Amino acid sequence: MLRCLHSIPGLLAALVVSFMAITGAVLSLQPLVERVFAPAGNEMSVATLVDRVLAHQPQTESVVRSASGAVTAYVANLGIGIDPVTGASLGPVEHSALFTFFTELHRSLFLGDGGRVVAGVAAVAMVILATSGIALLINRMGGWKQLFATARGTLSQRLHVELARLAVICLLLSAMTGVYLTLVTFGIVSDGGQGFGFPPYGSGEMPAPIASLSALQEVPISDLRSIILPMADDTQDVFTVTTSAGTGYVDQASGALLDFTPNAPMQTLYEAIYTLHTGQGYWWLGVLLGLASLAVPVLMITGTLIWLRRRTSMPRMPCDAGWRKADTVILVGSESNTTWSFAATLRTALAKNGHAVHVAPMNGLRASYPSASRVLVLAATYGNGTAPANANRFIERLARFQGTGIDYAVLGFGDRKFRHFCAYAETVEHAMAAHGLKPITGFEPIDRQSAQAFGQWGRRLGAAMGETLELLHQPTQPKTQSYKLIERHDYGIEVQAPTVLLRFAIPAAPSWTQALKSRLGLDGFFAGDLAGIMPPTDPIPRYYSIASRSADGILEICVRKLRGGVCSDYLFGLRPGDSVEAFVRPNPDFRPDTGCQPLILIGAGAGVAPLVGFVRANSRHRPVYLFSGGRDPSSDFLYREELKAQLDAGRLTRLFAVFSRVMGGRYVQHRLLDEAEQLRSLVRQGARFMVCGSAAMGDGVRASLDNVLAPLDLSVERLQSAGRYAEDVY
Repeated sequence: MLRCLHSIPGLLAALVVSFMAITGAVLSLQPLVERVFAPAGNEMSVATLVDRVLAHQPQTESVVRSASGAVTAYVANLGIGIDPVTGASLGPVEHSALFTFFTELHRSLFLGDGGRVVAGVAAVAMVILATSGIALLINRMGGWKQLFATARGTLSQRLHVELARLAVICLLLSAMTGVYLTLVTFGIVSDGGQGFGFPPYGSGEMPAPIASLSALQEVPISDLRSIILPMADDTQDVFTVTTSAGTGYVDQASGALLDFTPNAPMQTLYEAIYTLHTGQGYWWLGVLLGLASLAVPVLMITGTLIWLRRRTSMPRMPCDAGWRKADTVILVGSESNTTWSFAATLRTALAKNGHAVHVAPMNGLRASYPSASRVLVLAATYGNGTAPANANRFIERLARFQGTGIDYAVLGFGDRKFRHFCAYAETVEHAMAAHGLKPITGFEPIDRQSAQAFGQWGRRLGAAMGETLELLHQPTQPKTQSYKLIERHDYGIEVQAPTVLLRFAIPAAPSWTQALKSRLGLDGFFAGDLAGIMPPTDPIPRYYSIASRSADGILEICVRKLRGGVCSDYLFGLRPGDSVEAFVRPNPDFRPDTGCQPLILIGAGAGVAPLVGFVRANSRHRPVYLFSGGRDPSSDFLYREELKAQLDAGRLTRLFAVFSRVMGGRYVQHRLLDEAEQLRSLVRQGARFMVCGSAAMGDGVRASLDNVLAPLDLSVERLQSAGRYAEDVY
């Protein structure tokens, strides 16, 4: 609901809101321009000012002082700029045609009241976007305390978050004050104006010199808004003085204050809100509002890209029954979206059997389903046994779920080579049972998206439901390209840890649009992204961390040969000139941030490869410390020569290489304990950790770092929550 509230108004109002923001940004320069060109002279009294003006312009009828300090004398409706220090004329006042044009454009789009309504609606849309955006940001970052933690995700997502955090307060201020001013324009809210009133009569005696009038002497020029002079030859007429506090009348003979009407509270409120919206009189506020306004078009573009990416990554589920009418609800938890295709197959089979089916992400679990008799959960496990992004609030929502009369089944998706195979799905299974729901079948795990195992589960599910359920799943093949191997280096043969470094040529872009994207850096990949390799004998891709950038002109991966490994055997058999079918999957959560704080890289075996890629890209010579693990320096010291060169070049600050198959051998987690004091010093400087390697190594690193961090009252979990610990373990 919250996401819809943020995205739908944003998409509908994107152009108008951006237009209003851009025109507002232009107008925000006006206070700064007026400040630069405004003359000095804020310390005199109004009596002195008017006396000096009349000395040069005896026919003056009124004097007006703007919020910026500019003074204008009006003679027969002609405005004349005045130097307040001398009272001398600066020539006729000519309002900026540019600001006049943009003022009318911003207020009404040159469409009169209709345009003012559009501007008001745009302001309301901005209020909705800003408030819903703040709520979404809090959810995304994991609470208020993490609001300013390092943003993760794609370039569009990170840019959207960073700009929103910088600009949201000013945007909310501009939008809310804009709504108020629109309501005032149409008389829905009062501006507190007193309306027309008759001034009192003066004493009728001979006017005294203006500089001697006591009531005018007591008003500093900085408080003056305007002063209307008495009519010539009318001794009963008075001075009408408007200040920031109210309006008063001064006898031109005695100088006495005859009457004073202070501003009404609503008028004071109006003036304050007008100042907050325009920045008039406060040039620095105008600059802040203008800079925030310039962020709006970028937020609209990145927001649209994020919405499109989310929409296109979801498989189509035609003829969804809707959550109110569905008798069967399928909930999907998937980080890479591959599980959705299984949900689509299941939905089709159930619908063919006459069921009304609703499919949604696990985070979309509702408090109740009025027509449903079963909930089927297809849950993948992400990383170290954690929930995918679209399922990370499922357990919390389950606590409020009213499931009377609803049975359930949980199907886990994972890969048995990972230590925490289907761990999150098992957590979901236990939580649903603990919630009092009745299982239809026992918990089932699916290894590596096995279509056969999925079909067998479908038959058992159908039998429990008293019907035949055939799940004929055809995996969707990713779009691949042919990558030609140009170089390979073998390591670790002597220590029974064969590892090969493979460098592939990047295929030419198949179309001019992709070529343009590649040239502009919009279609490239980075170290830490994933290469999906399609082995010829298996339709399921295997993923390997990339050690290079597309700007390097090669795709480089490092592969450890696994016993019985289908894809690693295939890759080890490649020779220069051979080609593989592959694709690249972005992994934006495993990239170094753009800060200058120390970066601590920890990896072992083939996991060192992406970390070396990070070192290569460290052109700003950020402090980088690499903990690298292997078995024997004479056999599997990966990237030995290159790391020495990077140390000499200053891209790598220090290298901690450890080996396990030598005298007194140790693992990287042990070396972390040896360097505990230096690590704590780096953490105090804001260091960020990035870990890549096997799941076992990842667990060992976590345990060691928890010991290292304990004296600082920190832990890996807390660093991870703060965006200072990222891992890619497998």
